[in-house]
Amino acid sequence: MRVVADIPHSRYKIQVFHYNARYIVKIELGQFEQVFKISETDVMGLEEIKSMVNRELLNNSLDRFVSMRSDWEEAFKNKHIEENEE
Repeated sequence: MRVVADIPHSRYKIQVFHYNARYIVKIELGQFEQVFKISETDVMGLEEIKSMVNRELLNNSLDRFVSMRSDWEEAFKNKHIEENEE
């Protein structure tokens, strides 16, 4: 897997990879990441991939990051409870 682009952003680390005839878009925020995969036959190239990483996608990603953090915090908070139940 090789990095084919870094997309600058003030909040996220966004990288585009190419591997096995697919583009992989990875969006990172803190300790969490989201990955989107698309076949290279479904897009016209890297510029089209970059245009897909738009405000709407990033806003929706932020909502998922918040949900991921909440889920993780809840799991972490309950880890001792579940250990004691076993």
